[in-house]
Amino acid sequence: MWRRVLAILRARNREFYRDKAGLGWNIIMPFLMVFGFAFIFRAEPDDLFKVAVLTGRGELSAEASPFLATRHVTFVSLSEPESAIRKVERHQVDLLLDLRAGAKYWVNVHSAKGYLAERLLRAAYAGAAPLPARQTVSGEALRYVDWVLPGVLAMNIMFSSLWGVGWVIVRYRKNGVLRRLQATPLSAFEFLSAQVLSRLAVVLSASVIVYLGADLFLDFVMRGSYLALFLVYVAGALCLISMGLIVAARLRTEELADGVLNLLAWPMLLLSGVWFSMDGTSPAAQVISEIFPLTHMVNAARRVMIDGSGLSEILPELALLAGMGLLLLVTAARLFRWD
Repeated sequence: MWRRVLAILRARNREFYRDKAGLGWNIIMPFLMVFGFAFIFRAEPDDLFKVAVLTGRGELSAEASPFLATRHVTFVSLSEPESAIRKVERHQVDLLLDLRAGAKYWVNVHSAKGYLAERLLRAAYAGAAPLPARQTVSGEALRYVDWVLPGVLAMNIMFSSLWGVGWVIVRYRKNGVLRRLQATPLSAFEFLSAQVLSRLAVVLSASVIVYLGADLFLDFVMRGSYLALFLVYVAGALCLISMGLIVAARLRTEELADGVLNLLAWPMLLLSGVWFSMDGTSPAAQVISEIFPLTHMVNAARRVMIDGSGLSEILPELALLAGMGLLLLVTAARLFRWD
């Protein structure tokens, strides 16, 4: 018996290491993840306070405000005042400083860290420059589960969309299923469209179940329209499924497909704000994050669920996701090979 087991073991190992592409991805992928974390995060310990800054110059320096020279404070440059004030209300930042014309600052009267950050602000301005006008807001802290849930739902859609079509179609090609389908009148675009619709039904059904189950036990925040939220996840799923089809268009082995899918999924997972806010990360990481469809799906879903945004307010994200999905689907159909 053990001789037969050993023979199968050797055969499987040879199959693995002879697939140079699959072996390469298993070695390279961990390195890419480590370098990715190093690229996103700084090596220094976390600062004690987080302050958002509205500035027309786009630069944060002590010349703009003496407070910006304060140590152990993370200063985040923001451009949308309404969104920034909501972050103060929800304790996502400890203070908001507006350095544009008519300088002012906002502090949440219910935030202990906001109180301490305000004391630091006043100390920094003492005898140095006129203190910006004080504005107060109120509001309880946003629970992490309320903030992270839209990203978790989007993450689940991403994994199911990419592997549900990318890996499966490569297996079809390896097993000869696609070669048999090639003998039928079915066109590549028709085959891929059916794959998209099938996976879309599965992905959305699973997401509804997760959403309802989470709502039953966690009673999370949902301030916007269910229709808007549904359309966000539909557009995002279509885009990610089409991305999976791009991977499946030419590859012949599941190992290589798995490596390429991981290469797509993990940067999106790290840079799309699923688990943590991209505010305060390196500027390069923030620019790269805007390339990924998962970023726009997560942001739009959070705006609907947490901010109560309506359909018209998330229309740019919907249009972008739908356009990217259509472009990827057409590209996948042109690149697709049956064998």
